[in-house]
Amino acid sequence: MPTAAQNALIELQELLKIEQEEDYRQYREKIQINTIEDRKEAGITWYPVIKSGQFISTGERVTLSLQRTTGEQHPSNFQVGSVVSVFKGEAGRERQISGVISYLNKEKMRVVLHDSEVPDWLDDGKLGVNLLFDEVSYKEMNLALEIVAGAERGRIAALREILYGTQEATFQNGYDYDTPSLNKKQNEALTKVINARDLAIIHGPPGTGKTTTLVQAIKATVTTEKQVLVCAPSNAAVDLLVEKLIEEAVSTLRLGHPARLTENVIENSLDVKISRHPQFKDLKESRRKAEELRKIGYKYKRNFGKQERQQRDRILKEASMLKAYSRDIESYIINHLLESAQVIACTVTGANQAFLKDKAFKTVFIDECSQALEPACWIPVIKGQRVIMAGDHCQLPPTVKSLNTAKNGLEVSLFEKAISNTQTDTMLEVQYRMAPQIMGFSSQYFYQNKLKTAAEVLARPDEVLFEFIDTAGCGFSESQDKSTLSTYNKEEAQLLIKHLCQHPPESGLNAGIIAPYKAQIKLLDEMLREENCLDAVLENIRINTVDAFQGQERDVIYISLVRSNNKSEIGFLKEYRRMNVAMTRAKSTLVIVGDSATLGNDPFYRQMIDYVEKNGKYASAFEYMYD
Repeated sequence: MPTAAQNALIELQELLKIEQEEDYRQYREKIQINTIEDRKEAGITWYPVIKSGQFISTGERVTLSLQRTTGEQHPSNFQVGSVVSVFKGEAGRERQISGVISYLNKEKMRVVLHDSEVPDWLDDGKLGVNLLFDEVSYKEMNLALEIVAGAERGRIAALREILYGTQEATFQNGYDYDTPSLNKKQNEALTKVINARDLAIIHGPPGTGKTTTLVQAIKATVTTEKQVLVCAPSNAAVDLLVEKLIEEAVSTLRLGHPARLTENVIENSLDVKISRHPQFKDLKESRRKAEELRKIGYKYKRNFGKQERQQRDRILKEASMLKAYSRDIESYIINHLLESAQVIACTVTGANQAFLKDKAFKTVFIDECSQALEPACWIPVIKGQRVIMAGDHCQLPPTVKSLNTAKNGLEVSLFEKAISNTQTDTMLEVQYRMAPQIMGFSSQYFYQNKLKTAAEVLARPDEVLFEFIDTAGCGFSESQDKSTLSTYNKEEAQLLIKHLCQHPPESGLNAGIIAPYKAQIKLLDEMLREENCLDAVLENIRINTVDAFQGQERDVIYISLVRSNNKSEIGFLKEYRRMNVAMTRAKSTLVIVGDSATLGNDPFYRQMIDYVEKNGKYASAFEYMYD
């Protein structure tokens, strides 16, 4: 009879199937629109473009430089790391080749191709670029769920029952760590990680040094284990860990497409390490010879005699043998690099790569585990004997496309389940980012008032400002962009920029402007660049959504809440964890602009406004409108 955990995972498989269908429906709705003009307007096609260049990039990958041929500007869903197809002709069905975007601006794009052979038609004329749907990740997540749900015994079955709380996690009696660079709670977390036989969780609220603690845990682990697997849901999170591990002189191999990696870690990528391996020259030469022979072989016409046909067959056979020899050399190089590294680092879905299929690890580390879909987390977990999770379920949840699957539990991460089902977590309590006034509300609402401000933060000379600017009664009504259906508030944006002009960040400080809606982001960006008063500090100001600021910090943070209507509708401002992320990015200045008449009926925002009135500065927008 299946266990409760097995039944839950079978239900999760059904939710994942619904999620994939909804994700694909949204994609198909955009990509399969009849006209190319509609696809361009939807932001998922560039057309026409030309190939302006071609070169071999880092890791010996063929890279195309593409450029728009018109001055048209459309919304864009492309980003660095997106999988795309470069196609010929408007239909884009007959001739296409796929790759990954490595560079992007409004006019130009670079695409690192998956294939080593570049088709001739790329030079024929008008090209286009389509965003592709990622089926592979869903396939791997589903496979992982099947393995975990179907396990009747062994380590996978045991970890499943422990993570779902039907078996107790165990710890050995070991050394109590007292690493000088870590505080008391961080050392407690490190001790628990090293002594865990099954599971340990590092719960890291904003600014508490979660990454620092996790890196020290990895460093300590590889002193007794030959190799560990280190994962996170995003490439940015993996790259940050790799950077920190390199600083600690831990031998790290970063898996993943070079186009998705930052410059700081590219030297540690598999592709670059392959290209610098002593045997790479042999690999490159055998590939070159194989390609030359293949071209010679296919130059023959159909109408030739027996002798010519035999000669062609011999040439193609030799080309085939050289290609097989190339694969053998490449396999040897990859295995050598894999065996030599103390840490293999990749995204959670990247742990499905072919050369990791049969690898097993004693310990698997997953950072930002609270942001990953549970099915994605199981991909690396099934490769380990024990799992160490780090994250914070009070910050950003996993991204889910279907409201139905989110409501039915797909949005609940494996981290959140494990922290609820087990007694294996250590919450870090000393935060090194925010002034106490800024930290206070988050600590009170999300962390049972347990957060403490580090002594060095208290000693900072910075003047602290936590202000709520209330637009109630000002007539700053929200609007909706008809093409994107995103919400914006023009008057609120103008007020925010005006306040920032009156209080520009001092020299050397950086600022961030956060809004929950892309239409408001676009509006704020346009207004900011029109204001001469901020020219001197413009390069130090970044505008983006909450998700884009996750894991970052700024000296100054402005938040535009946008919503202002007579129905008290606040949309996904109801996602309080996102607001927690937004508010906890600031070090010394936090300014929130919003309409208390719209927000005040919600208990979270009512408490937040009350907190600012008691501990910060509450102001009416009227005080700034007529300055």
